[in-house]
Amino acid sequence: MASQSSTRRENALHRVDLSASSAAARARLAEELPNIDPALFAVPATERLQGPASAHAPRILLLYGSVRERAYSRLLSEEAARLLQAMGCETRTFDPRGLPLPDDAPESHPKVAELRALAEWSEAMVWTSPERHGAMTAIMKAQIDWIPLAVGAVRPTQGKALALMQVSGGSQSFNAVNQLRVLGRWMRMLTIPNQSSVAKAFLEFDEAGRMKPSSYYDRVVDVMEELVKFTLLTRNVAPYLVERYSERRESAEALSQRVNQGAL
Repeated sequence: MASQSSTRRENALHRVDLSASSAAARARLAEELPNIDPALFAVPATERLQGPASAHAPRILLLYGSVRERAYSRLLSEEAARLLQAMGCETRTFDPRGLPLPDDAPESHPKVAELRALAEWSEAMVWTSPERHGAMTAIMKAQIDWIPLAVGAVRPTQGKALALMQVSGGSQSFNAVNQLRVLGRWMRMLTIPNQSSVAKAFLEFDEAGRMKPSSYYDRVVDVMEELVKFTLLTRNVAPYLVERYSERRESAEALSQRVNQGAL
């Protein structure tokens, strides 16, 4: 009986109008959940997920992790950009040549400023890395490390859709994309479920640098199609999707001090 009574109380709480205008609801919330600040508690609302559609094309930034003359991660990234453009997106690709090591140059360095401006411009990203020694390359990681975790109290990448791809010189592996997926979560990005891993990449591109027809190519099409769908679904409501109760409890100054790790 006690268990049934507890369930009824929980169901009643879920049915209560917890809007800010309801003093009774706030009082009930304070009674049922004494650790909650009623002024900051919010019930997820369907209408907040139906923002007005943007008129501009989805803006996609592509990053790749090699500076070799014939870099297969760049070739794969270029193939992805062609597909995204055919799907109605505007794409921009960052060239990592000349980007200094993290913390080895000021934030005003031209390449750092270029990368950060592109990250701010974008509504979604594609990260493509070679796998080297079982991991993403240092060139790939350096680009992500130069994207600030926070500007003031806001993470510039939060809520943006992300697609992941990798190329390997040998058999198929997922080490690099698995690592990139961890980084995407850390940057509070919405990493799509699908991903691409191209094995023996030197066999998958012709002399002109175009990807040959194959199941690998078909998977790249799948991944880009999924990325565009996620971008269209989320780009207008991204701030709401990643809004957090815990951060509403903090002042903007305190939050900035906690998430901005530029001094580390």
